[in-house]
Amino acid sequence: MRDRDRIANIDALRGFALFGILLVNILAFSSVYYGTGIHTADGWSSLDVVLAFLISAIFELKFYLLFSFLFGYSVTLQMQSAQKAEVAFLPRMLRRQAGLFLIGAAHALVLFHGDILTTYAVLGLLLLALRDVRRGLKIRLAAAFVVATAALWFAFAFLQWSAPDRDDSALVVDHAQMALAAYRGTPIAIMGQHREDIASFLPMLLLLQAPCALAMFLIGFVFGQQKLLQNRDLYRPYLGRAVCWGLTVGLPGGVAYACATQFAPGTSLETAGVAVSVLTSPFLTAAIIAAMLMALDSGWIGIYRDYLASAGRMALSNYLMQSAVCALIFHGYGFGLIGELSFTATLMVAAILFGAQLVSSRWWLRRFNYGPVEWLLRAVTIGHWPRWDSSGSSNI
Repeated sequence: MRDRDRIANIDALRGFALFGILLVNILAFSSVYYGTGIHTADGWSSLDVVLAFLISAIFELKFYLLFSFLFGYSVTLQMQSAQKAEVAFLPRMLRRQAGLFLIGAAHALVLFHGDILTTYAVLGLLLLALRDVRRGLKIRLAAAFVVATAALWFAFAFLQWSAPDRDDSALVVDHAQMALAAYRGTPIAIMGQHREDIASFLPMLLLLQAPCALAMFLIGFVFGQQKLLQNRDLYRPYLGRAVCWGLTVGLPGGVAYACATQFAPGTSLETAGVAVSVLTSPFLTAAIIAAMLMALDSGWIGIYRDYLASAGRMALSNYLMQSAVCALIFHGYGFGLIGELSFTATLMVAAILFGAQLVSSRWWLRRFNYGPVEWLLRAVTIGHWPRWDSSGSSNI
């Protein structure tokens, strides 16, 4: 697929989403206490505290929604590609989802238990099943998933608040210390810990991330059916309203969630904060999309759009590379620095890593049509080896 056939804004949005996901994921790599409800900010600098608050308010539980929205949108692009090639769409997509699941399963076991690819592979099948449902019903289903998920977490908060006080922090600390030893250990120990963490992470996935991701799949699919992001005249009238809703609903919800997670971790307030975030994060995500489109269309970010778009075109390869580099830095595969870097230093590592990906992605795509993992997944999707290099010759 040539550059002229790409939709640059969508690719740039996907590249920006990669950065947000990295900022959150690297925190899970760098500390065994991330997401446990145990407050470990002793010795943090003022900058650490401020950055942790901003990450919670703007990035946690938001950027995976942006990525999910773009996944749903990309399914419509796959449909258009199949139609152009005059081949059946459904067999292609079933092969693609199967390939995505296998890649994600390997990623989860070897590198990162918080993998999203297996989730996307399974939820993508549900999206395919719902693809012919009326657009209005898709939007209502998406809203229902979000509201039902928020209601569930409000119920959890109430049960937690009304239950007798129980201090499980000692058990959590013991488990975290065992995980720390495993992640600093041999590859076998690391993969064994990943298996345990996958099992622990599964309830959160099923009861929080999966339904919200499916909701954004549906919204992205509807936008893709209308080719909304491919036509500035169609989406431009909605940008200001999206930013307004994000500032008045999404951002206050993000701040409320950050206050709960940073100042009342492990309590019913934090659980209620999750529910608030579920309800309000789609508005903040919409505002992020709108603000990025404004910046991309205005030329404010200039050449950086091309770098972001290149990273977005190689999103799968870059996502896996982020995990590989983080595993080398923080786990026993390499330096074993888990628990050693400050919050600020960890985010600096993320910024440097993403900057390197921006440059390397642009370099790679000047020479090749696809990222390496994208090329493999496309081969599975279309059933034959696609042309590899941009000059028209094949490296296979």
